[in-house]
Amino acid sequence: MKQEAKTATGASATLWDRTRRLASQEILDTALRLFTEQGYDETTIAQIAREAGVSQRTLFRYFGTKEDLLGGDQHRFGQVLTDTVGEQPAEAGAWEALRAGVAAVLALHDSREQALQRFRLLHNTPSLRAGWLEKRLQFQEDLLPLVEARMENAGAGSAEPRVRAVIATAFACLDAASMTWVGNDGKGDIMDLYDECLAAVRG
Repeated sequence: MKQEAKTATGASATLWDRTRRLASQEILDTALRLFTEQGYDETTIAQIAREAGVSQRTLFRYFGTKEDLLGGDQHRFGQVLTDTVGEQPAEAGAWEALRAGVAAVLALHDSREQALQRFRLLHNTPSLRAGWLEKRLQFQEDLLPLVEARMENAGAGSAEPRVRAVIATAFACLDAASMTWVGNDGKGDIMDLYDECLAAVRG
């Protein structure tokens, strides 16, 4: 059972907070449904707003760009990724910490079906793939000092090319796992596929 919603200060969420979250979720659900039914590029902001029962101005108050309507809060995804990697025990190596970060980000999806819809759109829409590449490069930069510190502690060396290669490999394995998962119509567990990809590279 979900715990009672909390605000950033730890207090119970107000009615306004809960209403805002419900409205945000309604917009996201509507956008994802339309993107899936008729394509990302073919769906307009005006159509999403109309079907969600809000004005375009209200929609943009919740989401800054059309792309945010597919991926949710990308800043939050990046924050969860770096926080999770940074919070892993000191004895955890770089690969283990990165795996924990990937799992934490995947867990942000509300459901397995939602994750499948988002990955399917991401991999089948060129404009979204381009945007994901840009965000992925930023996430990798944010992870650089965290992974470098872990590699130093493990005596694995911290030369920048090595650290970048480790981080880039983790993201490449996530891409390979998610593409395979989408190709299999969501069968199996995406983290099992991630582990399989990583084992192939490291083996």
